[in-house]
Amino acid sequence: MNGIVEALDRVRSSLLDVAGFDDPAGWSDHELLAATAAIEAVGRVVDAHRVASAGEIGERSRVELGGERLSVRRGCRSAAELLERLTQVSGAESRRRISLGTATRCRRGMTGEAIDARFPEVAAAMADGELGADAAGTIVRELERTRRVADPADLRAAERELVAAAVASGETEPVRCTADELRVQAQVWAAFLDQDGPEPDDERAMRRRGFRLGRARDGLIPVTGELLPEVAAGLRRLFDAHLAPRSGGGFMTAEERADLDRNGEQRTAEQQRHDVVAAIIQAAARSGEHPTIGGAPPTVLVSVCAADLETGHGVAHADGIEIPVSIHAARQLICTGGTQQVTFDGGGRIIRLGSPERCFTPHQRRAITLRDGGCLIPGCSVPASWCEIHHVIPDADGGPTHPDNGVLLCWFHHRTIETSGWGIRMTRGVPQIRPPVWLDPGGRWRHATKSPTRLTDQLERKPGEAA
Repeated sequence: MNGIVEALDRVRSSLLDVAGFDDPAGWSDHELLAATAAIEAVGRVVDAHRVASAGEIGERSRVELGGERLSVRRGCRSAAELLERLTQVSGAESRRRISLGTATRCRRGMTGEAIDARFPEVAAAMADGELGADAAGTIVRELERTRRVADPADLRAAERELVAAAVASGETEPVRCTADELRVQAQVWAAFLDQDGPEPDDERAMRRRGFRLGRARDGLIPVTGELLPEVAAGLRRLFDAHLAPRSGGGFMTAEERADLDRNGEQRTAEQQRHDVVAAIIQAAARSGEHPTIGGAPPTVLVSVCAADLETGHGVAHADGIEIPVSIHAARQLICTGGTQQVTFDGGGRIIRLGSPERCFTPHQRRAITLRDGGCLIPGCSVPASWCEIHHVIPDADGGPTHPDNGVLLCWFHHRTIETSGWGIRMTRGVPQIRPPVWLDPGGRWRHATKSPTRLTDQLERKPGEAA
């Protein structure tokens, strides 16, 4: 060892001795602000070493090294995973550090000669403890995307000016820019550097396209990204088709349709678009036209304790998502996709693996589709291919997985069927719908279908003829 670990341990001990955790409460305003600035100055030095170490871990874990990669030799899939385990930071933070470290580390040429870092001004300011990782990352992120099209001299000038703004060097920069202020300046420079001439718009769009799932907050997963124009146009047309004013079911009167138009849709436009995307995802997963995972279709695996499912209290967990899902959501997924019971002993060993149960077969789905024609809720235009199959009588209550007990519902109406007020029952294998009380105070049951063949057949029947 070169003594760095021992030296850093001494620095850490000194810091713990200098400032106790509860000290700020007793500081004056001046002392509080001065100490905060001083602590941040130390933090910038720590940032520089964090980033440098992460960049070197990334360098020694390059894919080209194969089995000799540092990450592989330590039993990790990637440099990011290795850094996560070493530091206990998030995956996003470890990737950010490695990316910044790679951009600011000195490199070696094929013959061993030293080559400047991709962002030498940023690297130097970080090494001097003047530039923190947040500001440095902003500069690198905004300028890196222009590198392939920008004039190298202009790119170096932009980097130099942004670093000067961040560290308040020079006569024109008396006050340090915050990271957000720096981001605005960096975006202006990026727009100047990446003008349309060197690269066609279509190539730029192809390079920048993306779709990202963010970190969970408030029980939801944020989505961001950039779509190619033709992809956005296709998605917008799908939204337009399914969010246009609804036309009611075949059995509804003109007055009932008008009442439904006035009161039937309680979702916001954003919520409706979410539900359209949910239906698209469900339909795609069922299509059988996508790659399999372990030989099976891409199916969401949801685990829930049997006792929680029975009582309705507790939560379930979906594979790949860090936050729990509700028991209500788990029940909807079970109703649609079936269950498989796994029994553990007290130590966690699997002692019994049941067979998958309560899945409607493709043949049953086709038959139900021909009978129902689409989501049975009047006014809903979601087509049959996007719908889920709902057990009218739940399995827990003895309901069979049979066409006589299954109806088509879209994702939203399936999710809310227990709370929306809509009633569904089967009469000799034929579904009937009862609107909520606010739509039909009389609570009348009506035969429900959107099948063109069945609707035509009903119109052709003579009055009084049995359905």
